[in-house]
Amino acid sequence: MMKAIIIEDELPSARRLARFLQNYNIEIVTILNSVKSSVLWFQKNTQLNLIFLDVQLSDGLCFEIFKEVKITSKIIFTTAFSDYSIKAFEYNSVSYLLKPINIEKLEEAILKAHKLQQKETDFEQFKKLISNYKTEYYKESFTVKVGKKIKIFKVDEVCCFYSFENATYLNTAQGNYILNHSLTSLENDLNPEHFFRVNRTFIVHINAIRDIISYTNSRLKLILNSYSETEIIVSRERVKDFKNWIE
Repeated sequence: MMKAIIIEDELPSARRLARFLQNYNIEIVTILNSVKSSVLWFQKNTQLNLIFLDVQLSDGLCFEIFKEVKITSKIIFTTAFSDYSIKAFEYNSVSYLLKPINIEKLEEAILKAHKLQQKETDFEQFKKLISNYKTEYYKESFTVKVGKKIKIFKVDEVCCFYSFENATYLNTAQGNYILNHSLTSLENDLNPEHFFRVNRTFIVHINAIRDIISYTNSRLKLILNSYSETEIIVSRERVKDFKNWIE
């Protein structure tokens, strides 16, 4: 049996992939979710046969891992970048999967990883290509676990993101759902034309704002379409930028 690890910052996606891999006689030894945790794991453990590696992690691009540790395992990259130039790597020795992962494509990538010899030059080309798209790429959807089910929300369905008691939540018209992200990492993943961090606790979607009300100390109070549990106040130091954003 092959042994592998999954490095993916969205836990529901990682668990879904792990379930798929059970059909290919692959044992998942661990699931990691960041550059930092991955580097620490590789420094303390023997490398395995295969790594499923998300390109964009919560604390940076996965290629940062390569700067700290030498990777000898075969790698299958997973990415939401769907540009035709990324697809050109189907003819290279880099194995990759586009999200959401298709079972047939997964099987092809596993077979490719077995047969082909990956080269550092291929990794460098792949890294350069992905890095060029980093400033233009924003998340288009989020997966959340609800009981035994996994739900997928498009970003346009999101009213706001907020933190509460050391956890991050996504709010939609359907309710509140916990996410495996920090608000800081979400700021990098979200299109700034559509989302704005109004204070330390909230990131709001521009289309979800129903009313804007003057508040004490030159601040603003927001009324959103589907969130009403606590007051949302634009902090005084962000009011100017907020006004420019909504214009």
